[in-house]
Amino acid sequence: MELVKRVAKEIDPRIWTLTTAACGLGGLVLVVQRIRCHWNAKRKIERAKERRAESLQRAEQAVSRYKDASPNMDSSLILSLSLSELTEQLHEGSLSPEDVFHSYMEKALHVNKALNCCTGALMESLDQLETIGSSKDGLLYGVPVSIKDNFGYKNHDSSCGLIKHLEQPAEKDCVIVEVLKRQGAIPFVKTNIPQGLMNYDCSNPIYGQSVNPHNLQKTTGGSSGGEGGLIGGGGSILGIGTDIGGSIRIPSSFCGICGLKATGGRLSSRGIASGLPGQKSLCASAGPMAQDVDSLALCMQALLCDHMFSLDPTVPPLPFNMKIYQSSEPLRIGYYLNDDCTEPSPSMARAITEVKALLERAGHTLVPYCPPRVGQVINGLAKSLFPDGGSPLLDNLKGGPVDQNVASQVFFYRLSNTMKKILSLIIRPLFPRMADTFNALCGVRSIPNLWKIHTSLEDYIHEAIAEWRRCNIDVLLCPVIGPAYNLHYCGKVSSVLSFTTIYNVLNFPAGVVTVSTVTAEDEEKLKHYKGNYQDPWDKLFKEAVTGGEGLPVGVQCVALPWQDELCLRFMKEVEQLVKQKRR
Repeated sequence: MELVKRVAKEIDPRIWTLTTAACGLGGLVLVVQRIRCHWNAKRKIERAKERRAESLQRAEQAVSRYKDASPNMDSSLILSLSLSELTEQLHEGSLSPEDVFHSYMEKALHVNKALNCCTGALMESLDQLETIGSSKDGLLYGVPVSIKDNFGYKNHDSSCGLIKHLEQPAEKDCVIVEVLKRQGAIPFVKTNIPQGLMNYDCSNPIYGQSVNPHNLQKTTGGSSGGEGGLIGGGGSILGIGTDIGGSIRIPSSFCGICGLKATGGRLSSRGIASGLPGQKSLCASAGPMAQDVDSLALCMQALLCDHMFSLDPTVPPLPFNMKIYQSSEPLRIGYYLNDDCTEPSPSMARAITEVKALLERAGHTLVPYCPPRVGQVINGLAKSLFPDGGSPLLDNLKGGPVDQNVASQVFFYRLSNTMKKILSLIIRPLFPRMADTFNALCGVRSIPNLWKIHTSLEDYIHEAIAEWRRCNIDVLLCPVIGPAYNLHYCGKVSSVLSFTTIYNVLNFPAGVVTVSTVTAEDEEKLKHYKGNYQDPWDKLFKEAVTGGEGLPVGVQCVALPWQDELCLRFMKEVEQLVKQKRR
C-alpha cells in the first residue's frame, strides 16, 4: 500500500488530470452516442409512421374517387362472396377487378382503423390494376391479397417490426409475390407483426399493437397477426403469412379463420425476411390464410406452378394434387388432447372431443396418438435456437426501444449464463419445467454439442414418423392454442407453444379450422383449471384465456411431410361436418 502511495506521489499531477479528463470525455462520448442513437431511432419510427399514414390516406382518396365515378358498385355483394365465388364471377366478367379491388381496399381501411392491423397500403397495386387484363388466365385473376410485413415487395420495407430494417426497401418482389401477380392476384396491403417476429403476439414499437376483430381487449396472436385480424375482420379475402412456431396457426385460431402451415420448402422463401436468418433448427414455412379451406386450397394450387419452380429451383416441382384434395375415402385419424407439456383450456379440449365425435359418425376411424417426448424435444430445440443464449435476438433490438410484449423474454436473454443456472437450481424443486427452460436458454458449450442436438432433432423426426406408422394413421387431430389471449400475455407464456412448434420441428404440414366458440360452461370450467404442472406458466395461461366467452375456437389438423393436400382434405372434412352440425 505504501508503495502505491509513493508511486502516486511521483506521477506528474498533469498525467492524473489528463487521465481523469480522458475518462470523463470517454463517458461523455458514450452518453452522446446513446442519445444520438435514441434520437435516430425515434426519427426513423416517426418517418415510418408518416409513410404508413400517407399511403393509407392516398388509398382512401383513391377509393373515394372510384366510388364517385362508379355509383353502381355493390360492395356488400362483393364482400359477401367466398373466394371461389369471387374468382368465378371475375373470370366470367360479371364482376370487374376494379370494383372488387376498391371494395376490399375500402373495407381494409375501415378494419385497420379499428384493429391497427396494416403497416401500409401498396399503392403500386393501382398501377397493376390498370394492366390486370393481361393476367385473366390466372387462377387468382383480380383477387386482392394481403401480405405479411416480412414479404419482400419492391420499394417497400420488410421491417419485421425492427428499427434496424427500416428505410431498407426491397429491391424486388419476393418469389411468392411474383407468382401471385403472375396468377392475377393484386397484393394491396402489408400487415402487422411482433417485434423481430419473436413471439406470438402482434405488437412492435413502430406500428403498435394489433387487436382482435372479435374483442378489442384481446390480441390477434402472431406473428402473422395482422393477417389474422384483417381477414377475420373481413378486410381481406386471402392473405399470406409465415410460420416458424405457430405464426399462421395461432392467429387463425385467435381470429376465427383458416390457415395452413405448408411443409417447409413446399413454397419458396426467397425474398422473405426472417427474425433469425440462418437458423436451421426450426423449419419456417409460408402459407395461406383465409375464411375457408377451399380458399387455402385454391391459393396453394395457384402458387404451386411452373413459374414458382422456375424462379426458385430449390422448391421441388410438385404441382397441387387436386385428386387427393377432393378424395372422399374414409380416413384413419390419430388424436390427442394433452401433449404432456400443456393441459388445453376447456374450450380447446371440448373442440377436439366434439370434432372427434363428428368424424366417427361420418365413418372415419379415430385412434389415440401423441408425438413422443414433446417436452424433452422442445427443450433441446431451445438450446439449438439460442446456442449462445440469444445474442442474435438481442442484436436485432439494438438502437431502439423494446416492445412491452417481448420485454419479459428479453429480460431472460440478457441474464448471464451463470445467473440463468443459479435461477434454474433455485426453482427446480418447485418448478422443474421452468428450471429446464432457464437451463436450455444457456445454450450449448461447443459446436460439437450443437451438432449433437441437431442430430437428435433429426432422429426425433424419424421416431415420430415410426410411431405414426405404428398407429397406421393418415392424419392427426390435435389442439391449437386458444381462445384469444388478453393483451400482453403472449410474451410471458411460452410453454403452450408446444402444441404448434412441434410440427415445425417435425416439418409436418399443419392447418387450423375454426369449429366452435367459447361457451359460458367453458368459462366456468376454466375457473378450476390447474394445468399439468401447476406452475406460474399454467397460471398465466389461465389468466391469458380468461374472459373469452363468444370467441372462436379452432382445432389443428396435421399430415406427414409433403402431404399438404391430404392435410387440406382433412381440414375440409372437419369444416364441412361442423357446418352440417350447425344447420
